[in-house]
Amino acid sequence: MNIAIIGYGRMGHLLEKVIEKTKYKTVAIIDPKIEEEGKKYREISKEALENVSVCVDFTVPEVVLGNVKKIAALKKNMVIATTGWYSHLEEVKKVVEENNIGLIYSPNFSLGMNIFFRIIEKASKIFDRFEDYDPFVFEEHHRLKKDSPSGTAIKIGSIIIDNMERKKKAVYEKLDRKINPEELHVVSLRGGTIPGIHIVGFDSKTDLIKLEHEARSPEGFVQGALKAAEWIKDKKGFYSIEEMMEEIISNKNKK
Repeated sequence: MNIAIIGYGRMGHLLEKVIEKTKYKTVAIIDPKIEEEGKKYREISKEALENVSVCVDFTVPEVVLGNVKKIAALKKNMVIATTGWYSHLEEVKKVVEENNIGLIYSPNFSLGMNIFFRIIEKASKIFDRFEDYDPFVFEEHHRLKKDSPSGTAIKIGSIIIDNMERKKKAVYEKLDRKINPEELHVVSLRGGTIPGIHIVGFDSKTDLIKLEHEARSPEGFVQGALKAAEWIKDKKGFYSIEEMMEEIISNKNKK
């Protein structure tokens, strides 16, 4: 599998290093700030993607839609590992369908985190039956992270709301009032070099039950993105990582 890395920041560099340890190849790196020649390009073009199987986007939210349009026009499949672009979700889906390519996205490509999502879903259904337990979400990331709350925290909030009838709305900003019973508070902290910590708590008067995922290295995110590239390589359509995880888990269960 030949891969194009779109965006050559911290995560793009790490993805390149991870690919070097596999049987796959990085055949193009695209970033407007690149000055080197060879397999590195400043913009998405037919020449840059000539021998590419899958493009992996680790850029910024503002350019994702434009990147998708350019890559789709060149009929290349894509992994979007960038977060924070979800206001364009329906437009991206339309572009994918019109150009008959394959695309997979996720607010977090860590396989461990995606297992964590499923645990939160089941736990939320259970705690919804016990009204003494009130949920909350707390997340921490390094000082260089560009979005707050994280896409992962937003995803966790949506999972809880979808699976607890008494919770209707997530609140991400500072509260200068008492939280309403139907609200879920999602709190963010930024500082240091923390790769990522997400905590879901279910608190009652008598005890506190916490579920926690701690990323030890950002390498887990790029390994998951690479797994997604393998999965989407020969597919057509618009997918989220939930569909990839469901396929992997279902196949495991059949063995």
